[in-house]
Amino acid sequence: MKRNDNDIPRVENIYQLDGRVPIGKAIPFGLQHVLAMFVANVTPVMLIAGVAVYNGRAFTEIDKALLIQAAMLIAGIGTLIQLFPIWRIGSRLPVVMGLSFTFLAAMQSLASRDYGLMVGAVIVGGCIEGLLGLSARYWRRFVSPIVSACVVTTIGFSLLGVGITSFAGGSGSPDMGSWQNLTVATITMIACLIFNHAAKGFWKQLYVLFGLVVGYIVAVVFTVTGIAPMVNFAAMKTTIAELGVISLPHVFAFTPKFELGAIVSVTLVFLVSAAETIGDTTAVCTGGLGRDITEREVSGSLCCDGFLSAISGGVFGCPPITSFSQNVGLVAMTKVVNRFTIMFGALTLVLAGLFPPIGAFFSTLPDCVLGGCTIIMFGAIVVSGVTMLSHCKMTQRNTLIVAASFCIGIGVTQVPGFFAHMPAIIPEIFQNNPVAGVFVVSMLMSLLLPREVHAEELDALTDETIGQEFADQD
Repeated sequence: MKRNDNDIPRVENIYQLDGRVPIGKAIPFGLQHVLAMFVANVTPVMLIAGVAVYNGRAFTEIDKALLIQAAMLIAGIGTLIQLFPIWRIGSRLPVVMGLSFTFLAAMQSLASRDYGLMVGAVIVGGCIEGLLGLSARYWRRFVSPIVSACVVTTIGFSLLGVGITSFAGGSGSPDMGSWQNLTVATITMIACLIFNHAAKGFWKQLYVLFGLVVGYIVAVVFTVTGIAPMVNFAAMKTTIAELGVISLPHVFAFTPKFELGAIVSVTLVFLVSAAETIGDTTAVCTGGLGRDITEREVSGSLCCDGFLSAISGGVFGCPPITSFSQNVGLVAMTKVVNRFTIMFGALTLVLAGLFPPIGAFFSTLPDCVLGGCTIIMFGAIVVSGVTMLSHCKMTQRNTLIVAASFCIGIGVTQVPGFFAHMPAIIPEIFQNNPVAGVFVVSMLMSLLLPREVHAEELDALTDETIGQEFADQD
């Protein structure tokens, strides 16, 4: 029996969606994806656990540690299913999944009342998004290329602030913007750029991993010498002491409670998350694979987003998961799209969920080190969106859609008092989420503005009319 070329491990396959890559080469490329999203993946659940109450009892440190463990595990499982679909769930694209900041405000609001309300709303909202994915063939045509281009560009713009915040040391940090943080972040960024420029062949695509290693070493030196306490080894030891070396996650630990108002508000946020997922997966296709996304891929990605979020809440007690824009930027920059390679990143997340010391180590990565690597990646998403816009004909109609959606969707997030007299649910969705505003405005204008007749279509209609006149004369 002839062996398929894709079954032969080749380094060059890292630039192909399918095919085997030597494990020694695949692991570092997969590890890049984990390092790029690890802190952002566990941060939402840490913030939610900080205000959460369940049956009148506030969460303890052990409760928080267990949720962090579950967050890593469900992110790994979700990524594996995106890469290798089960039935119609999964896109078969190099998409990395993780806990979403999009839901943070809504989740904190419900968790502060009762964690069971949050779990119940996540189960229902996730199933609704999953069903939306299964029915994508009926509504996909209404999401025009100009809408997708606007959403992808806005995702990039919305992440620039996240990258710069990390670069400066992270929000809430007492030494944010200090010379120590800026120095480490700058060294990390320069290490990334130098390695990418100097390395040859596939090695140059490991620039993020190289920058993280250099930045982490510098941060450890700063910590040991007393220049600045950047790496928290004590927190790592505490996590291991609480959970041990091997620990299974607690499942079905929270009884879901269903309240109509909570379900409606969370479902609306799920619709916004669906728009982001469409934008992310579209950016992966255009930026990484050099082609348009298919209807099957849109459907699979949304099914994974929704149904895995329902499992995240109902089984593991975690917030919803979704595609990670940080990793979309990494794919766009490196062009490494191989599913076999990224699978090792997903397996690392699963192991981190089963072996607390692994997660504890990754959690010691300083924000400024991550910021030094991610600002370039986030800029790559903006470039992908601009490229998509350039492929759309900038007619008067499309120009109006782009101008209005950016102006309104992004503009309202810059004015704190804009939503002051509106129902609370509206600012929860739109105040800090420009992607939601841009998606809604661009979709409405795309549906309501009359479609323009292009010159070639007009010529065809004219020729048809003239031909009909001749036929009538005959």
